[in-house]
Amino acid sequence: MKIKKISVYQVDLPLREGSYKWSGGKSVAVFDSTVARVDTDAGITGYGEVCPLGPAYLPAYAAGARAGIAAIAPHLIGETPCQLEKLNRRMNAALKGHPYAKSALDIACWDILGQSAGLPLCELLGGRYGSGAALYRAISQESPAAMAARVREYRAEGYRRFQLKVGGAPETDIERIRAAAAELRPGDRLVADANTGWLMHDAMRVVRAVKDVDVYIEQPCLSYAECLSVRRRAEHPFILDETVDGIDVLLRAHADLAMDVVNIKIAKFGGLTRARQARDLCVSLGIAMTIEDSWGGDIATAAIAHLAHGTPPEFLFSTTDFNSYVTVGIADGAPQRRNGRMAASHEPGLGVSPKTDVLGKPVMEFS
Repeated sequence: MKIKKISVYQVDLPLREGSYKWSGGKSVAVFDSTVARVDTDAGITGYGEVCPLGPAYLPAYAAGARAGIAAIAPHLIGETPCQLEKLNRRMNAALKGHPYAKSALDIACWDILGQSAGLPLCELLGGRYGSGAALYRAISQESPAAMAARVREYRAEGYRRFQLKVGGAPETDIERIRAAAAELRPGDRLVADANTGWLMHDAMRVVRAVKDVDVYIEQPCLSYAECLSVRRRAEHPFILDETVDGIDVLLRAHADLAMDVVNIKIAKFGGLTRARQARDLCVSLGIAMTIEDSWGGDIATAAIAHLAHGTPPEFLFSTTDFNSYVTVGIADGAPQRRNGRMAASHEPGLGVSPKTDVLGKPVMEFS
C-alpha cells in the first residue's frame, strides 16, 4: 500500500463562549484548523488535524502548518503509510523542525494503519483501558467571580477537573485561585495554569499566598530554568507544559525533578508517533500526564481520545474534549463527553467520518 494523494483543508472553528483568553492578554475567538487527507492506492483514506492555539502561544501558527505540509507532502507520495517510524524520518529529512506541521500527516497515517488492521487506534497505542478517560475543562481568564461561576457551570456538565487560566496580576490571580477553590468538592482537581505568564517573583508571590489551597501550579514562567526555580521553592504539585517539547527536555525535567505532571500535546511532539513515545517514556519513569493537543475539532479530539484511552489510568492525570468548545462539527463519529469523561471509538482507525460539505474544497493537493 502506497500514498497516492494528499489533500489539505482549512476550516474555521468558532468558540461557543465567544473567546478564549489566557495570560498576557492573548485571546482567540475563531480557531484556524488544518485537516490533512491521505489517500492510498489500496482505497484506504486517513485523516489528521492540527490546530495551533493562535500564533502567539507556541512556535506554531495555522498558515505555518499548511506551509510545512506543502514542503513535506511531495516527499511522501509513493511512501508506505503504515511504516510510521520510516515515514517520520522521511518528514524530518524533508523539513527540519516544525513538528506541528507534521502532526496532521502522522495522525492520518495512523488512521490508515488502524483501518488496514481493522483495529481502533487505542488498541494499537497501548490497549484500551477501562471505559473512558476523565476530562478537564479550561476556564478562560475572567474576573475571580466569573471564573468561580464557571467551575459551578462545568461541574453541572460532569467535569471534575478544572484548569484556571491565570498568569495575570498576582493579586487578581490569588483571588481567582481562592474563588475557584471555594467551589471545589471532594474529588475535584484544580490547576492554576499561568501559560508562562508570570515572572519568577510574581509566581512566588502567588504560590506563597495560596499555600493552604489544594491546587496544582502549571507552567508559571517562560523558560524551563525559571519554572525549575519556582518549583524548587514551591510546595504545590507542579505541572510543565510549554517548555517540554521533546524527549530530551522530558528526560532533563525528570532528572531535575522539575515536575509531578507533564502535558503531552500531540502536535507539539509532531504527531501520534512521537507523542506515544513520550507517553510510554513517562509511564516508564513514573510521571503522570495530561494527554491533549494545542486545540482542534472532531478529528484532533479523536486522536487525543485514542492516545488517552490507551494510557494506563494511574498515569493519566486528565485529557480534554476540544470539539465540545467549538460550534462547528467537522466529522461524524468523534468522541463526545459523557458525565465528564470521553471514550475512544471502537471503529477501526480514528473511527471518524469527515463531513466533506464542512471541509469544502482542498486548499492544496499533492499527487
